[in-house]
Amino acid sequence: MTSRHVERFLEMMVAERGASPRTIDAYGRDLADFAEHLGARAPEAATADDLRAYLAGLAAAAMTPRTMNRRLSALRQFFRFLFAEGTRADDPTATIDSPRLGRPLPKYLSEEEVERLLAAARRIEGARGLRAVALLEILYATGLRVSELVSLPLASVARDQPVLVVRGKGSKERMVPLSAPARDAARAWLTARAELLGGEAVARKNRWLFPSRSKEGHLTRDGFAKMLADVAAAAGVSPGKVSPHVLRHSFASHLLAHGADLRSVQQMLGHADISTTQIYTHVLDERLKSLVNRHHPLAGKG
Repeated sequence: MTSRHVERFLEMMVAERGASPRTIDAYGRDLADFAEHLGARAPEAATADDLRAYLAGLAAAAMTPRTMNRRLSALRQFFRFLFAEGTRADDPTATIDSPRLGRPLPKYLSEEEVERLLAAARRIEGARGLRAVALLEILYATGLRVSELVSLPLASVARDQPVLVVRGKGSKERMVPLSAPARDAARAWLTARAELLGGEAVARKNRWLFPSRSKEGHLTRDGFAKMLADVAAAAGVSPGKVSPHVLRHSFASHLLAHGADLRSVQQMLGHADISTTQIYTHVLDERLKSLVNRHHPLAGKG
């Protein structure tokens, strides 16, 4: 049985922080796993030693530091909530060190590989092809999260504006420039949008840019991922190398490679903290090395 304190915490995450259903589901599973570790004792009564023993068990089971950190993050927020509410007089996570993470570089495609994906999408006939091109052009032009992309409202492109207004994590809005090819692709898709829904009458009742017959009313994350895998195979790019998030990484990496500043990329990606965006500094490092090698008077000597 779920603890009432866990239920109150999850309700707070929705009401006060605008957490998505996926986030709530992940937190619920993480807290349930911790409760199972404790056995008969309630999670809200756990001690710092209980937390250390739990993390040691995860490490012994060869769980990655990144996943362990995610679970510890859920526990930290839970116990901070209990402390703030006065349910506990202390926060047992305050003395717990986070598992050390490596610094994996983000996976991204080359510009040539992105062009091959777009070319393969353009070869798809009919409305499905126009939708595929619009999805890829908008994603690569904006770096949207896949959840933001598939849930774009029809109104976001209805007036052919040069920017998209995106509602991201925590219901925060941001403006992202929309390139001319992406706007062209969106206009072309709008001419065929009704075809996939079975006619104009049905399409007018659907408020999403990329509608579907799913319960959400719009294209699902899984539906887009499958379409992307098919396009990758047709483009001769390994489907295992391509994902919506890899295209988001490609957007950021290619922007920086062509001279964009990190703060602008942070704003376009919707990162609350620039430290999140700093995973892309490897691109800046490579660009600086290239500049030095090409232009420094001593670079060709020795």
